[in-house]
Parts: sequence; C-alpha cells; structure tokens
Amino acid sequence: MKRVTLVDVFKHRITQKYLQRSGINHAVTVAGYAFDMAVKKGVDPDLATKSALLHDMGHYEWYRDGKWDYDEYRKSDIHAIKGAERAHKLLIRLGEDRLVAKEVSVAVLLHTDSYLPFGLEEKRTPLQHVVAKADEKDEQPMGLHHYKQMDKSEALKRLHELDLKIEKYFEDADELA
Repeated sequence: MKRVTLVDVFKHRITQKYLQRSGINHAVTVAGYAFDMAVKKGVDPDLATKSALLHDMGHYEWYRDGKWDYDEYRKSDIHAIKGAERAHKLLIRLGEDRLVAKEVSVAVLLHTDSYLPFGLEEKRTPLQHVVAKADEKDEQPMGLHHYKQMDKSEALKRLHELDLKIEKYFEDADELA
C-alpha cells in the first residue's frame, strides 16, 4: 500500500478548510517538532507527524466584538473531539490504513486535556505524548500561535521535506533489520 504523505494530507480540501482556522504555520511547525521528538523517543514518525499536522483541525473560531475571546474558547472548547473525527474521516478518504487512521485520530483526541475534568499526563501513549509536547512547544499566550502566518507554498515545501525525512527513516530502519 502506498504511504499517504503529509503533502497528500495537506493538499486535501478538508485539510485546507480546517487548517485555515487553526493556523497553517502552527500545524506545520508542530509536525516538524513531532518528527524530531518521535525519532528521539522511538515513536513512528509517520504517525507522529500526521497527528501533529491534524491536531487542531477541530478548532472553532471564538470571536466576540471582532476579537478572539480566549476565555470563551477555554470554557467551551471541544476542538480535540471534533478534530479526531475530522482527521479519521479525512485519512480514510485518502486511502490510509484504517488502523493508522484510528491511531492518528486518537492522538488528535488526546493531544490536550483542556476539555476534560482530569489530566492525561500519565495516561498518554508515547505517540500521544509526542504530539502533546510538540503542540506545547509552539504554544503562545492567548492562542497567538494560531495566528502566525505561513504561505501555502512554504508549508508544502516543509511538508515535502518532512516526507523525505520519514522515507529515509524507514529506509534506514529496513537496512538495519
């Protein structure tokens, strides 16, 4: 089965729609961090980067009087739940393996515990931990990380470079086996 690449995921209209809300720069940056962390932790970098790229696709825009209402967002947000559903549906449409789609969507679901009445820190799998930490690494106060800009051509270039790194990672692993 041909690997569904990050570029494949990014180019899909559903991804384009939802990453506009949560920020292309943030998604691509977190995917880059996730790759590096995954390699260091012995986590599948393909799963980590896909989860990281899609982790915020469930965001809803919380505006009041033309300004981002961070307090309302924190009180009412369920973006991880919506994002997990959207990520799963998207990956299945792209022809991704069903188990991969499930693992990615669960990592999206558990990248934050902001919607839960309890913490997840000690309950996450290594993949889920990588995605959560990669997200935290790019966070800025009051959600400003969602507003950093990145041109789509720059995003595609960076994602293509990540795809090449992922392919090399697996080629190197096959040679060692």
